Amino acid sequence: MTEIRFGLKTSPAHVGYDDILRVWEEADAIPEIADCWLWDHLLPLAGPRDGAAFEGWTLLAALAARTERVGLGMLVTNNRMRRPAVLGKIATTVDVVSGGRLIMGLGVGGTRQPDGAGGVPGPNPALAEYAAYGLPLVGPGEGVSRLAETIEILKRMWTEDVFDFDGPHTTLRGTRNDPRPVRPSGPPLLVGGWGDRVLRLVAAHADIWNIPGPPHNSVARLAERARVLDAHCADLGRDPAEITRSTQILVSYDDLDATRATVRELLAIGVTHIVLGLRTPYPPNAARLLTDEIIAPALTT
Repeated sequence: MTEIRFGLKTSPAHVGYDDILRVWEEADAIPEIADCWLWDHLLPLAGPRDGAAFEGWTLLAALAARTERVGLGMLVTNNRMRRPAVLGKIATTVDVVSGGRLIMGLGVGGTRQPDGAGGVPGPNPALAEYAAYGLPLVGPGEGVSRLAETIEILKRMWTEDVFDFDGPHTTLRGTRNDPRPVRPSGPPLLVGGWGDRVLRLVAAHADIWNIPGPPHNSVARLAERARVLDAHCADLGRDPAEITRSTQILVSYDDLDATRATVRELLAIGVTHIVLGLRTPYPPNAARLLTDEIIAPALTT
């Protein structure tokens, strides 16, 4: 029987460091919580645009040093914000600091896409964010191509002593990555997204596939996208059972019954890793509340 795992996500916007740390340290002491996650945005996606927002990988390093057990990562890293080899060095550092607990979450990042795309309703959030930080937007096709390139570079950084690389977007000479990640093959690779081209990359390379769940994507939509992933796996000769199906859902503290119902629906379609997104402000003992009300009932049914 496939193991069911749960994680928590604390999106670091409109919230202080002490509150995020409180949730992570509490979760670290609860065995039913397998992992904790941050997002990778430089401005808040919801609420006032002038609100607080932390840089994700810097914060992840701090939380890695303050926890001991939980897996950790970015859900997901914006591939457009950092050059691939620089990202590989950053991720390796966090993995070593954590004692080998990093899960390497990756996504295409912001692209020139229509409003309402990317799992976030309304105007394309990348437009303001990229303009504010001087980041160039690319088309979706180039974004997927760059993601594929990053995956190849990271895998070589995890496993090779020194290498050169000539890709359509990146040229590297004499790249070394010492120290290496704790695991010989590097951290598990999680790829987020649901477009056909991204699902092809998932089928070829990922250990975990993550897609936003309700309300951004319905359970029926997740099931349909899972079938597309299965078809890509069949085409590439890969066993689809090798890829963990993961999704993230926002928790309503006032309607935990609805969250429990959504969890049951997700488990019924083969999702085995569910990340519970915490809304701010976090209630006291938030990790224990979600364990008792959501996670424990799901694990015992």
